[in-house]
Amino acid sequence: MRRLAGLLAVCALVAGCGLDAGYKLPFDVGPGSIEPVPELEGVSITVGSKNFTENILLGYIAEVALTAAGVDVEDLTNIQGSPSNRQALEKGDIDLYWEYTGTSWINYQGQTEPIPDEQDQYDAVKKVDAEQFGIAWLDYSPVNDQYAFATTREFADEHGLETLSDMVALLAEDPSLGTFCLESEFISRQDGLAGAEKTYGFDVPDDNIKTFGLGTIYATLAGGNTCNFGEVFTTDGRLLTLDLAVLADDKKTFPQYNAAVTVRVDFLDRYPQLADILEPISAKLTNEVILELSVKIDGDGVDPAVVARDWLVKEGFVTNPSD
Repeated sequence: MRRLAGLLAVCALVAGCGLDAGYKLPFDVGPGSIEPVPELEGVSITVGSKNFTENILLGYIAEVALTAAGVDVEDLTNIQGSPSNRQALEKGDIDLYWEYTGTSWINYQGQTEPIPDEQDQYDAVKKVDAEQFGIAWLDYSPVNDQYAFATTREFADEHGLETLSDMVALLAEDPSLGTFCLESEFISRQDGLAGAEKTYGFDVPDDNIKTFGLGTIYATLAGGNTCNFGEVFTTDGRLLTLDLAVLADDKKTFPQYNAAVTVRVDFLDRYPQLADILEPISAKLTNEVILELSVKIDGDGVDPAVVARDWLVKEGFVTNPSD
């Protein structure tokens, strides 16, 4: 009962968790290349995620895979904000979730200069998190979900915009065009707006910023009436479905954001089999895969748990008993 009370308390604090179907997946999962693991049979593992499509999808990918291995999975996906997920992991309210190397490096470890190379960034984050915070990183995936600014294809073509330097030059000529749709976390993050302003030498007045939730920015930006530029993720399927133009980060202000499963060091020491289950999946995930799967969720309205299962079935990791 204390465990359940703790989970519910986290939900109350972070405004929204995926606690559907009695904390279980709403379908059965059979073994594929992932077979039942005796050491994990009946072990309760709580999986968290952030509150945007890609991270929720990654959370369900982990849940489906662990279920096939015999884990008693509890679903705590859709936690609002990166700090809330990290705090939940450190306190033991969740046992694992997918984090991004750049987020930990800048926001949790307090670094100010990103490391340009993916492997070097991962190695540095992994070392500091293990030594200072007791957080272990499994192997990172090729998924590199970087921040970016985007605009409508029409606006980009009209003004000849391809890079962030192009955007800054345009705003220097006509500051009235510099209207931005941003999420509150991005505004305050050192690896977000503040870092971009410093790197590219521009300033967005507060009056030119419209604050929205992550899920709302894409549609609002595509509408073309509220703002000319918006914060996006480079692996979000809505970039394709809404035909948004992503501006290249030509001065490399945004850090590397490779996705990887994070778990407490002591928990991984207790259940090292987690790496054997999840790292082969991580290696199969790419930006192209995430874009394709995200379109199924945001474009076609398919439940992310179903999208996760179907992809894992396609790759042979698990089977669908109903087939």
